[in-house]
Amino acid sequence: MSFIDTIKYKYKTGSIIDKLIYINIAVFAISLLITVISGLYKVNQNFLMDWFSLDDNVNEFLSKPWSIISYGFLHAGFIHLIFNMITLYFMGNFFIQYFTQKQALQFYILGTLFGGLFFILSQNYFPLFEDESYSLVGASAGISAIILGITTYMPNYQVKIPLIGYVKLWHLTAIWLGLDIVGLIGPNAGGSFSHLGGSLFGFLYVNNASNKKIDFFGNFSKYFQKKEKPLKTVYKSAKKTTEKSKKTSYNQEQIDTILDKISKSGYDTLTKSEKEFLFKQGKK
Repeated sequence: MSFIDTIKYKYKTGSIIDKLIYINIAVFAISLLITVISGLYKVNQNFLMDWFSLDDNVNEFLSKPWSIISYGFLHAGFIHLIFNMITLYFMGNFFIQYFTQKQALQFYILGTLFGGLFFILSQNYFPLFEDESYSLVGASAGISAIILGITTYMPNYQVKIPLIGYVKLWHLTAIWLGLDIVGLIGPNAGGSFSHLGGSLFGFLYVNNASNKKIDFFGNFSKYFQKKEKPLKTVYKSAKKTTEKSKKTSYNQEQIDTILDKISKSGYDTLTKSEKEFLFKQGKK
């Protein structure tokens, strides 16, 4: 199997995250080749960047509306590409453990769209950008949507970092957002606005679409519920049946607690006794 055939096979059999990475790398390679050829002819112009990057000028944007999405597949340099692809690989594959691959693509595309809108609005609203013109490239807005989406869904999940230990996911995301907020007045202010736009989409989508309901008054509301008298039914071995039912209920509560801990923090955070209990229950 040739190198090209191997790449085709890996692309065909890979996840949507793998496909997005391959597409970004391929687009960067084509853009780099165009830059080299243009340089040989002393032409300081890259038509791929010109036609598919997102301009801050509204009139120019309206002349190429596809750029509101296409900019998310372009990168300004090799370091820019590598950093984004590494982040997409780890956070994207973590995302598809709890969401579908179709949803991962939706978050990437719609996060890119929201990021582009934030970029255009910020460039045309804030005095900081007066008499200046910028164009936007990069996958960071789409990646930010994926990061905020999974963080909103399970903020207390613990990530193991070498030399540091376990860190909650929302702590890492807070650093990610903090860097973008600080960058709003930096040299890449437009990029930071686009990242925040993608982040906002990821948060709002999961926060509104999630089936999980947060009830802050749940512990108190039970005292105000009307209690109904249970029906009295006499059985021959009622005491034995009740004890068995209580034991089964207690075991189920323990199982639910452990499974909830795994979903939030991972299997490695379980204690030895919790792992042994879960193993014994699985053998029944």
